[in-house]
Amino acid sequence: MRWALVKVVLAVSVMVVVAFAVPLGLVVKEMARDRVFTNAERQAATIGPALAITTDRGMLERATLSTQAGSDGRMAVHVPPADGAPAIDLGTRRAAASDIRTVERVGRASISAVPGGFALLQPTALGTGVTAVVEVYVPEADVTRGVATAWLVLAGVGCALVMGSVVFADRLGRRTVRPARRLADAAQALGEGMLGARVPEEGPPELRSAAVAFNAMADQVVQLLDAEGEFAADLSHRLRTPLTVLRLNAASLGDGPAAEHTREAVARLEREVDTLIGSAREAKPRTTGTTGSVIGCDVSEVVRERMDFWSALAEDEDRTVRVAGIGAPVRIPVARPEMVAALDALLGNVFRHTAEGTAFAVDVHNAPDAVIVLVSDAGPGIDDPRSALARGNSGGRPGSTGLGLDIARRVAESTGGDVRIGRSVLGGAEIRIWLGVTTPPRGGGGRGSGGSGGGRGVRGLGRTGHRRNRSDRIRSST
Repeated sequence: MRWALVKVVLAVSVMVVVAFAVPLGLVVKEMARDRVFTNAERQAATIGPALAITTDRGMLERATLSTQAGSDGRMAVHVPPADGAPAIDLGTRRAAASDIRTVERVGRASISAVPGGFALLQPTALGTGVTAVVEVYVPEADVTRGVATAWLVLAGVGCALVMGSVVFADRLGRRTVRPARRLADAAQALGEGMLGARVPEEGPPELRSAAVAFNAMADQVVQLLDAEGEFAADLSHRLRTPLTVLRLNAASLGDGPAAEHTREAVARLEREVDTLIGSAREAKPRTTGTTGSVIGCDVSEVVRERMDFWSALAEDEDRTVRVAGIGAPVRIPVARPEMVAALDALLGNVFRHTAEGTAFAVDVHNAPDAVIVLVSDAGPGIDDPRSALARGNSGGRPGSTGLGLDIARRVAESTGGDVRIGRSVLGGAEIRIWLGVTTPPRGGGGRGSGGSGGGRGVRGLGRTGHRRNRSDRIRSST
């Protein structure tokens, strides 16, 4: 495209220069010719008064030598015979005799070609009734003097104009082609999987608009791929909850070939889920512009429901469970499925990464501007809390994908909150989910204190027949 534009401008500029330079060169040549012959006519006219007064040879010679052409030997005077007076020829005659007689007869000036140049024949009427002819010789060099220089100047100016137009066209083409080439390279890079490829918004307005549209499209593609990766990872991680129940149920089947095959199948399924989570794309956190537009849920009701589910499994593993702060409704600007997924992810991590018999607790603290959900355990804790919050990082726990904490973190960040990891009063890890609220919640047990809050308070779960029956129902439904 760049060279095509240069070629077009080159052709147009050459045609324009030729269209103006050729006529102008001919005009220069004609002006030089007219200037020389006008000067010759002026030289010949100076002899007219002398011829009108006398035809004496001596006086005519002096008059001829007084002119520049006469002194240079380029002027001749031809007077035909009249009234018995002989003809007079002064100077060197170069024009043909027939041309001179024609001028005498016609009485009009003419220019004749002679060897080495031209001869201007100027007629002058005498008082004797005859016509004298003054001949002025004009060399060829005088006719063309300065024409070649003028033509060279015109050619130089024309070449300069052509070169200038080519340089301007090249600049313009580069300014147009470079952004277009960058746009093509970025499109190719994006097609090859380099999702960070972007185009600088420069060049003509049309290419700037194309760059803006391409960058917006690339951002949208990245967002779609991120959402796809998050969905795959989150869906896979949510399988951990029923998979944990299945693994625990398989462990209680006892000995025998069927039990062993069941445990192998569960282990294989668990490895496949781990592989699926590990192969999910790394995704950026999703954020919402406002929490007021999100349909919220009652976190107390969610905690009660999920703890009813997990407490049966905790009883099977001799785990002591404590729940606090869920006696009154606590509204949060988070969709119920998202909150269920976050809580299940954290509780599943407790069962997966702590030994049987390890106690854990869930506390809900209701503050005027936030709701805090604490999930703590008495396990070994998390060695590197900062890296554990990074998506896909296990924080040093073997067999962990690190996506459980990421699910909780994205839920918290969607409300303007965050997730922090610390050391719990039980001695293990403490996951704090800080959830922002748009308005101060009505009712509720305030912040709670020391694990007491609401009507439910702190409770310990023993191994009762009622718990055993509910655990059996969960196992059978799973």
